[in-house]
Amino acid sequence: MYVPAHFREDDIGKLQQYIRDYGFGLLVIADDAGIEANHVPFQLVADPEGSPGKLHCHLARNNPAWKRLQEGGRVLVVFQGPHAYISPSWYETKAETGRVVPTWNYLAVHAEGSARIIEDSTWLQQHLHQLTDQHESGMSDPWSVDDAPSEYTDRLITAIVGVEITIETLTGKLKASQNQPERNRAGVKAGLEAGDRAHSREMAGLIS
Repeated sequence: MYVPAHFREDDIGKLQQYIRDYGFGLLVIADDAGIEANHVPFQLVADPEGSPGKLHCHLARNNPAWKRLQEGGRVLVVFQGPHAYISPSWYETKAETGRVVPTWNYLAVHAEGSARIIEDSTWLQQHLHQLTDQHESGMSDPWSVDDAPSEYTDRLITAIVGVEITIETLTGKLKASQNQPERNRAGVKAGLEAGDRAHSREMAGLIS
């Protein structure tokens, strides 16, 4: 990913929080067999302070992608945050010079690392509990894996395999009009806030 210095985010804590906030990622496998991408919900597992941590997910056993990772392998996981079209009409400098063009603001985090396959039923059960609890935490009546009959969930667990990715590099890009003067940033923020799209309003919140 091309990341100019003014759009680079290097704070590990912020990048980890972005992964938690936008955890539905794209798992990319590239090897001699070709390139494959799968859309998967991820759970970030924190390691000691300063370490990027690990990513846990699972794939259907019928999905042949996991077999390409049985002997280990490097993978790329892409997380996409809010994004929005930026109109030149929001720039105050448009009236002064006319030297403005449209662009797109966005947040993206790329995690690269080594993967291993896990078929242990205890690990898988714990992973499903943690992943579900994370996303049910804001519900008024949270659902738990334990709410389903154990014979039912035990059978489903045999139909999946786990993937653990040890993150080796985290690359973050927040393109939020940092390269524009303050008055243009204010115009972009106001324009996004006035829209009716949730991701546009989310992007407005990232503009300082």
